[in-house]
Amino acid sequence: MEAIKKYFAAISVYPMKLKMRDMVVHETSDPEVVVAEWDYDGLVTTTGKTFRVSNITVTRVRNGKIVASRDYHNHAVLAAVMGRLPSVVEAMSKSSAR
Repeated sequence: MEAIKKYFAAISVYPMKLKMRDMVVHETSDPEVVVAEWDYDGLVTTTGKTFRVSNITVTRVRNGKIVASRDYHNHAVLAAVMGRLPSVVEAMSKSSAR
């Protein structure tokens, strides 16, 4: 739980407003695992840019507590609206050249 609080505290400083829409929760054959997918309608508060980004999370819950969670987002969209896409592409190019 502390790791989740720390993560959300860190991203709360981003200049973005997000509104969740169209959430769908999928049950799996494993009773501990839930898959959820949704979109965010977003606004970059410093530039006024709006965007939509898709997300999916795979969460494992045991005894009422989240014990593992993997979140997947369209990072290219997020980097682009924050003006960071060129640096992300450059970093990826450097790591793939190794």
